[in-house]
Amino acid sequence: MRINTLLLTALAAVAIPAAASAQARPGQPKSADYQFTNVIEIPITSIKNQNRSGTCWCFSAISFLESEVIKAKGIKDPAAYPDFSEMFVVRNAYHDRAIKFVRLNGKLNMAAGSDFGDVLEVVQDYGIVPQSVFSGMNYGTELPVQGELDAVLRGYVEAVAKNPNRTLTPVWSKGFDGILDAYLGEIPAEFTVDGKTYTPESYRDAMGINPDDYISITSFTHHPFYKPFAIEVEDNWRWSPSYNLPLDEFMAVIDNAVENGYTVLWGGDVSETGFTRDGLGVLVDAKAMVTTGSDQERWVGKAEDKPAEKKAAGPAPEETVTQESRQLMFDNKQSTDDHGMHLFGTAKDQNGNKYYLIKNSWGESGAYKGIWYMSENFCKAKTLNYVVNKKAIPVEIQQKLGIVNYGKTNRSKK
Repeated sequence: MRINTLLLTALAAVAIPAAASAQARPGQPKSADYQFTNVIEIPITSIKNQNRSGTCWCFSAISFLESEVIKAKGIKDPAAYPDFSEMFVVRNAYHDRAIKFVRLNGKLNMAAGSDFGDVLEVVQDYGIVPQSVFSGMNYGTELPVQGELDAVLRGYVEAVAKNPNRTLTPVWSKGFDGILDAYLGEIPAEFTVDGKTYTPESYRDAMGINPDDYISITSFTHHPFYKPFAIEVEDNWRWSPSYNLPLDEFMAVIDNAVENGYTVLWGGDVSETGFTRDGLGVLVDAKAMVTTGSDQERWVGKAEDKPAEKKAAGPAPEETVTQESRQLMFDNKQSTDDHGMHLFGTAKDQNGNKYYLIKNSWGESGAYKGIWYMSENFCKAKTLNYVVNKKAIPVEIQQKLGIVNYGKTNRSKK
């Protein structure tokens, strides 16, 4: 997803250190005002930390695929959960992006952010490996720190794209790969797991991962419903398609997935005041808060309240979301391509309002140690797209989308 100039650009979508969760902005909801009861929790792997890298798109997608394997294989013991390498995917994605960047004479976004379709393409074309085989930490830090790498890669391909000799040399891509090898490590041709030798492709197949099993879904009115289109955000550099559903069906797919034990790969906007560093994603209705009293009154009580009578403010009032309001937020840049996370369950607050359980990739930060509670309204308004197993889509919606041959017609080996 994109590291834009609002939140995840302010947060740099690269990752928020745990200490960054301390201060709330004025008007932000507070976790202390919410009492959550988890309703559905689908197994997920441990919380990871993308640290100082713009790779949320990969961390979230890898977490999603790990949960897919856990479900498909019926793994019960967390000690046996898969742990796939994010940087193996990142490394191959950067290679593919460089090729396309040069082919388009530099008219392509060459940055750290990307799209979920990027991960599916890489896994389809190159396979997958365990974290123990390829950590990507060849430059000496425990966690990703990729500002230098990103700058070097961009400078290299920009120089190649502007080549004054008109004809490119046949080795420029080898030079690019050499930079990747130096920073991230060389990709293993073969490796051994539990005494068995694999290639990245055979390991993917042994894990039962088929990228054609997954479909991206969105909901906007500037394209026809039930048809695919490439969402117009700069980090969708592969121009990966998402299928377009009306808003009610868009949300129904998420709910059907979770109710049937499937997780959802979520991408969207987190630049809102209601998306806090402390584990909340709430579509705060600022106007409603104003009409019910001052901000001071909301958070600390009325002046005449006695200290012993003060209570937690409770959940913040939220905006109503419609298909039209959602479209307007996208068109006027209120909803931007900020961040990717992993949706794995549902919860309710003390008033019975619905929330989704979200696994983030900022380490064990916030009030819930790396987990966010995203309200149904926030999800409805601020989701740009999500990826889900096609089996998790209600049959009647599958039929409307005609997705039976989606993978065969839209993704293929190079």
